[in-house]
Amino acid sequence: MEDMFKFADELGPFKIIHVYEPSVGLKAVLVVDNVARGPAIGGVRIAPDVSTEECFRLARAMTLKNAASDLPFGGGKVVIYGDPKMPLEKKSQLLRALASALRYTEEYIFAPDMGTDEVCMACIKDEIGRVVGLPCDMGGLPLDEVGATGWGLFHSTEVALQYCDLELKGARVVIQGFGAVGKHVARFLAQKGAVLVGVADSRGAVHNPEGLDVDALIRLKDEGKSVLDYPYGEKLGRDAIVAVPCDVWIPAARPDVINESNVHLLNTKLVVEGANIPITEGAEKILYEKGILYVPDFIANAGGVICAASEYQGVTLCTAFDLIEEKVRNNTAQVLEAAKTRGILPREAAVELAKVRVKRAMKYRRWSIFSSAPGFV
Repeated sequence: MEDMFKFADELGPFKIIHVYEPSVGLKAVLVVDNVARGPAIGGVRIAPDVSTEECFRLARAMTLKNAASDLPFGGGKVVIYGDPKMPLEKKSQLLRALASALRYTEEYIFAPDMGTDEVCMACIKDEIGRVVGLPCDMGGLPLDEVGATGWGLFHSTEVALQYCDLELKGARVVIQGFGAVGKHVARFLAQKGAVLVGVADSRGAVHNPEGLDVDALIRLKDEGKSVLDYPYGEKLGRDAIVAVPCDVWIPAARPDVINESNVHLLNTKLVVEGANIPITEGAEKILYEKGILYVPDFIANAGGVICAASEYQGVTLCTAFDLIEEKVRNNTAQVLEAAKTRGILPREAAVELAKVRVKRAMKYRRWSIFSSAPGFV
């Protein structure tokens, strides 16, 4: 129990709950990191190798992301130990059991993440009603279906390229992870003239310096196939995507895919972090020292949570996309400008931006995070 407090700092976490329901095989962790700005919004992630530490890091990223986007919400995250490709019936059982167990944890709002989607959120809605990312026919704004995170990444990339003296048209792009986030950002970038030259999913990678057909790749993924089934290009191992030469490299899969052991393989001018915590802080420092610009995760990939917050507040999809464009572009420019003029890491500038807003909100609470005695259950 005492070891849990290794995560604690001036912002949180406010609460860590471990959920175990043996009748359905549910093993999960909820971290509510900070609720000073409002109830915590954060996705439900399913993976076999998740951990409490990863859950906390993801929840903290959500605290910073919501604050940087100036949303009236705090940060949280749930991780479920399991196979994200399990049958829907089994997944529904786990999610309903999870929702029931967290019924009275009203400071947390469920949202989709890796391994969960709008159908999963509908199950939670049926159980307790405290959820975002619902299907359209339930009045929701399905984040993955509409490509909210990808829309934000597109705008962040366009702004960041100005700091690399590059134009989006003709820019060579590599995307690691071609799921709900990766395929949409590829589509938005290609529509503006960027050239996708490399892409990877969980089974492998494909590279073609002349360009890949984004629509054909999306059709393959929608059919349940791999990018390896794309016929025109060099087939590579999944991890080989790190070294494919490009102008923009976008990690859109799991945490820590770039670390101190492989960051030297990157051959790019710009990294735009599409996934949550995809690069270790040590690797980010190495990027900075090598002169490779990067946009931190909670700045670049905030489109999803902005869309989720919009749904919760009853905003239309068109308005949500306008908000994503405005907030992500402004935050990307503000962070990169601060990093450039003050000679600091982009992450330092981003964290500073978010923390100022969180701490300002904490002043108005009846007690601070620490004096309220964070709960570890």
